[in-house]
Amino acid sequence: MIRASGVNALTLGRLAEEAGVTKPVVYSHFDDRNALLLALYAQYDEQQALRMEQIFAAAPATLQAVSSAIAETYVDCVLGQGVEIPGVGAALSGAPELETQKQQYDEAWQARCRELLAPFSSAPVSAAGLLALQGAADALSSAAVQYRLSREEACGALTGVIIDVVKRG
Repeated sequence: MIRASGVNALTLGRLAEEAGVTKPVVYSHFDDRNALLLALYAQYDEQQALRMEQIFAAAPATLQAVSSAIAETYVDCVLGQGVEIPGVGAALSGAPELETQKQQYDEAWQARCRELLAPFSSAPVSAAGLLALQGAADALSSAAVQYRLSREEACGALTGVIIDVVKRG
């Protein structure tokens, strides 16, 4: 539904209509639209974390390989969700009570990155560096979803940013 009409068209009533169920069924699962948006983002975050674990189990222990795996995982997860996830993320950022939840998901991703990159740096990656990674990952994956960059361009650029951030410490 989000892919066809955009995140702004997502309402609990419209979801019930599209799913062929009554509104009370949808409202029994989600108190409001914000709860639905959070559930969608939580599902995406869970898929991304699982994919990261799978890729890192097979990745060689080099900065290039780990950085590339982080980049590919992020970009591929966003591409797999299509235009929906950037839209859901933007909607979460638009409501103060949801922004806190989104920030927690972002911080969890940053913590996973810090842990995975720790063996390649003499000091932990800084908070500023992690924010730079998050911003670059969001911007590059969004550009790939919108066909402004190819998957390979987005992954390559993000890999380079990750390596640069690690080298800076």
